[in-house]
Amino acid sequence: HQDEVRAAQRLRHDVFALEMGARLNTPLPGHDVDLFDDFCEHLLVRDAASGQVVGTYRVLTPAQARRVGSTYSDTEFDLTRLRSIRERMVELGRSCVHADYRHGGVIMALWGALAEFMVRNDLDTMIGCASISMRDGGHVAASLWQQLSQTHLAPIEERVLPRLPLPVDELCGDLDVEPPPLIKGYLKCGAKVLGAPAWDPDFGTADFPLMMKLGDLPVSYRRRFLPA
Repeated sequence: HQDEVRAAQRLRHDVFALEMGARLNTPLPGHDVDLFDDFCEHLLVRDAASGQVVGTYRVLTPAQARRVGSTYSDTEFDLTRLRSIRERMVELGRSCVHADYRHGGVIMALWGALAEFMVRNDLDTMIGCASISMRDGGHVAASLWQQLSQTHLAPIEERVLPRLPLPVDELCGDLDVEPPPLIKGYLKCGAKVLGAPAWDPDFGTADFPLMMKLGDLPVSYRRRFLPA
């Protein structure tokens, strides 16, 4: 329902704008709203006691991506090499968890529901952008790219190109950095990095293109998230 979508958009605004400093071009003050929202499924996690929305993802299915004309990722990357899998590919986006609930339970609930959604709709591939703050000028993001390009880079036939590349060669790329918890979680689930990060000046982030296939889930995650 629209009121539930609005609750998710308020949470997104609180996390992205108030907490992370993103400059949101939104038609509704206090909410993070863009043109893709009306075409997406919105997944919510609520606190059972208060009813407050404390976690969210939005999911763009192949059919809805055709209706809107693209995915959000298409605005940041050239996805030409992924055209053969688009009919089985959903885009995940705008993931966030309320600051008071970042203890793992909320993200596990979200991931379990996403896996169920994928199986129910006969879809097997998820893509999306994982963001790294550029408040330090981009050096952490550049260092993370240098690290992940050696360990988790997708094969050449699945790589994408950023439309506004982060100038990684002009930044310090040898910092000893750890991936943020969400990216680390994706990588543990078998996700691959599809190429160099794009720079999103509105959100003040470097965005890493990621892809995860259900067939690549490690056995432990398969048992946890996928129906027998």
